[in-house]
Amino acid sequence: MTRKSIVALAAGALVVIVVTTLVDITLHLAGVYPPIDQPIDHRLALLATSYRIVIGVFAAWLTAKLAPNQPLKHALILGYVGLVLGLLGVVTTWNSGLGPKWYPIALVVLAIPQSWAGGRIAASHGRFAPPRRPHVRHDR
Repeated sequence: MTRKSIVALAAGALVVIVVTTLVDITLHLAGVYPPIDQPIDHRLALLATSYRIVIGVFAAWLTAKLAPNQPLKHALILGYVGLVLGLLGVVTTWNSGLGPKWYPIALVVLAIPQSWAGGRIAASHGRFAPPRRPHVRHDR
């Protein structure tokens, strides 16, 4: 893996971590979420899932845009990292009472599809298309 690939993946992971944490903290401070030691309900878990999807798609898009080649592959690698970390989250929080049990499972299930979507969006916007060969006209 090249240095540019590592930077692309690190940037995507950093975006997920920083942006979701900032949104979570903001929602706690605004009183939308209960205090951190209190569980969230189904409605708030759905809200958290919703913005995590948007952030995850954006992070995969960024990873794909920064990738030196194979943008979709880089986005999917980010998704697999998210899947593994999500599985760790399921295992470590299963009986913690922090919220509905479907919530961490949903994050695992959505990791690959949201990364695929972000990678496809990035790949479809030009930069990654192979260069066209110029048309050469030969007059005879």
